[in-house]
Amino acid sequence: MPSPFPGMDPYLEGPEWTSVHTELSSEIARQLAPKVRPKYIVRATRRFVTEAPEDVAISTDDLLPYVSVVAGPRSATLRELAAVTTSPILMATLMPARIPLLTIEIHDVANRNLVTAIEVLSPTNKRGVGYREYVAKRGRLLQSTAHLLEIDLLRRGRRVPMRQPLPPARYFVFLSRAEQRPLIQVWPIQIDTRLPVIPIPLLPGDPDTTLDLQLALATIYDALSYDLSINYTDPPEAPLQGKEREWVQQQLQMSGVVVEDKAWVRRSNGQPHE
Repeated sequence: MPSPFPGMDPYLEGPEWTSVHTELSSEIARQLAPKVRPKYIVRATRRFVTEAPEDVAISTDDLLPYVSVVAGPRSATLRELAAVTTSPILMATLMPARIPLLTIEIHDVANRNLVTAIEVLSPTNKRGVGYREYVAKRGRLLQSTAHLLEIDLLRRGRRVPMRQPLPPARYFVFLSRAEQRPLIQVWPIQIDTRLPVIPIPLLPGDPDTTLDLQLALATIYDALSYDLSINYTDPPEAPLQGKEREWVQQQLQMSGVVVEDKAWVRRSNGQPHE
């Protein structure tokens, strides 16, 4: 079954995103490779970012004193104190996680120089340590001779840094051509519109090739049967409000999905659904 949505599927922004990020990056590479051969090669390169949890839960028990003094008829010996000490309990601590991220790179065959880098942004790129790591990497690319294409299909998290405020939109594509910096081409994308066909710049003298982003997303959606792993009867993990929520519900109902209104209300009010 195809996705119920003509553009980005907001349900893909939830637990399936790690798979979507990997598969969409690979599909973009597969789509571009035959278009740019034999002068260029396309590769999806993997790197890892260590993401540390930023929110640590502290219970009120942590505020109790570690030492107490109890009055008694006599002082207890160390041996007696050791005998009444409770046994330790095992609890899980928060551990840094290594998050795999893919970058699509187009290299010229003659010199193997990086010509164009394509980034499909993930939540890790848009928050905390991962955001700072990505901005640093982005800065290095912007100072190089390589073009940079950034695809942001996530409504939550921080956008790439810009001098001017971005127009109101749910998704964005950013294309930084090396010869036009600091100016960047920006595609604002609303939730109810098709994803664009994007020009992919190459070396000077060579015409742009193109990336059909909607085709790439639809291809992986159908091939990996995301419709079987997504529960469309509940609201998406990233909340929707107002007209956007109504539009998403209408799209689902047109696809034969029975929408659970109570769950949508709880999620929209910032409360977790059952």
